[in-house]
Amino acid sequence: MELEKACTDSAVSKRMSEPKPKLLFLAYAFPPRNAAGSVRLWNIAKHLARLGWDVTVVAIDPSLMRNPESPERVTDLLAQEGVRRLVTGHKWRCLSPKGLKCWDQNLGWFAGGVCRTIARNLGIDNSVGWVKAAEQACSSLTPKDVDIILASGSPFVAFRLAKKLSDRLDRPYVLDYRDPWTENPHNARQSRISAIREEASLLEGCAAITIVSPSWGAALDRRHGVGAKLHVVTNGYDPDEMADVQAHDFGHCAFVYTGVFYPPKRVILPFLAALKHLKETLDESNNAWFFHYYGAEEHHVREQAERFGLSDRIVLHGRVSRREVLSAVKGARLAVVITSVEDEGTLEDKGIVTGKIFEAIGVGTPVLLIAPKDSDARMTTEDTGLVKSFLGADIQGMASFLKDVVCGQMPDPKNVEMFSWTSIAKQLDAALRNVIAANQLRVL
Repeated sequence: MELEKACTDSAVSKRMSEPKPKLLFLAYAFPPRNAAGSVRLWNIAKHLARLGWDVTVVAIDPSLMRNPESPERVTDLLAQEGVRRLVTGHKWRCLSPKGLKCWDQNLGWFAGGVCRTIARNLGIDNSVGWVKAAEQACSSLTPKDVDIILASGSPFVAFRLAKKLSDRLDRPYVLDYRDPWTENPHNARQSRISAIREEASLLEGCAAITIVSPSWGAALDRRHGVGAKLHVVTNGYDPDEMADVQAHDFGHCAFVYTGVFYPPKRVILPFLAALKHLKETLDESNNAWFFHYYGAEEHHVREQAERFGLSDRIVLHGRVSRREVLSAVKGARLAVVITSVEDEGTLEDKGIVTGKIFEAIGVGTPVLLIAPKDSDARMTTEDTGLVKSFLGADIQGMASFLKDVVCGQMPDPKNVEMFSWTSIAKQLDAALRNVIAANQLRVL
């Protein structure tokens, strides 16, 4: 053990004395953008910097964002972690009016709507206006400033930008898939042939690919034959952030769901059916419970609650800050996560492993997970001890588990450290360093 520790310390010391590898990180949804994907982007930048990388993030100017979350704090954290940020403009912001500031009143909203309709019919990405602006922001960079380029999508125009910068700087590029591109299970429209061809071309030219789940990786390999380029780098939780979360005091047994729904596969219906069964069978003299929803789709929850006679047991909070969401999850007796209510699923369905499941694990809150058989969400998290998985049709099983939770029978956590970004970033660090080493050999 002492020899192993000495070898590890020696390797760390050697790495710290070497020049830092330079990462150019194309991160469209980077904080303070109020988007789920921003969590992964921030943790990649932060933890790679801590592992000895010189990280430059290319991201939208916060002044162009609609409702950015704590922009001053993000600036302070970037300075604290030693991460450089190149801010960019963004043309055609009318294509993304929910996330970006634009002329969205009266005639402006009508004109923007026309542009969005045209773009959608032509298969134009609504973030296309970022590419030129980001390319311009990187125009002063030289090959000496960059060893490797990492682009995270969606939006997948970031992949296009990575290829352009790779060609100009003669540096390898790596593609990080937070979501599938042409076979997204949440996209009702069939992907265009042009998008499939562009994806194939960009994958052929990249040096490596990271993706958040094994099934999504298998699906990508099946479509494009990416083989050894592929690396699974899951989502996770940031120990620093979780340690600072203050648990909300609900004053009762609270079940919490945060985020969005994607009908017909991701809906609240089976969970509310289980709550109805719980309400009808549990003696509640000393066991008060309520279901709390945090998110923008209150109409869906309200409608289903009325259907099941649960309106008196539902509390709707609407959209709140990330800090409030994490506080609610930590204070809850149980977090609810739904990937799909269907018993069977495609590889794309099985590959959904939403980031919020790891945040619940990070704050030590048990999770009721509704997911298909053999899904990655089930397989990946079963060793944590905190996640109890159910098929959407197993109403009785969910109701029984909920009764146990209300009565104080709680699972114990174990092996949760494997999903901390402190651990996960080491996998990404190794993959990126291998790409740089291979590129240096190619040059020699």
